[in-house]
Amino acid sequence: MQLDDLYRRVIMDHYKNPRNRGTFGDDAVTVNLNNPTCGDRISLQLIIEDGVVKDARYTGEGCSISMSSASMMTDAVKGKTVGEALDLADRFSKMMKGGDAEFDDYEDIEALSGVNKFPARIKCATLAWNALKKGIE
Repeated sequence: MQLDDLYRRVIMDHYKNPRNRGTFGDDAVTVNLNNPTCGDRISLQLIIEDGVVKDARYTGEGCSISMSSASMMTDAVKGKTVGEALDLADRFSKMMKGGDAEFDDYEDIEALSGVNKFPARIKCATLAWNALKKGIE
């Protein structure tokens, strides 16, 4: 199996079997973002206590790239400090710009590395991560 095929499978698994899809009550930090270029939209909710992302959930509609990225991101940031979560977001942004970035603690994210070859899709992949940054700030 080629790496591209494996990455496609990981992306489609997160799209068809989303992790952390849903909502919390009113106590969560909520960020709503959309990508007007393609119509992707996300509502990200974060539970942050004592500087730690205790939990993360999302709802939204969009392409397989944006929804898979949201699934991966919410999985990756749970239990991380806000600094660690922002570091993940920075590494993801670097990867989207074609740079090298490793995600040893959550390798599924690397499945999105090929998106940087399609500039129009980068906004799809970064939508959830931008919501994370905005929610933490």
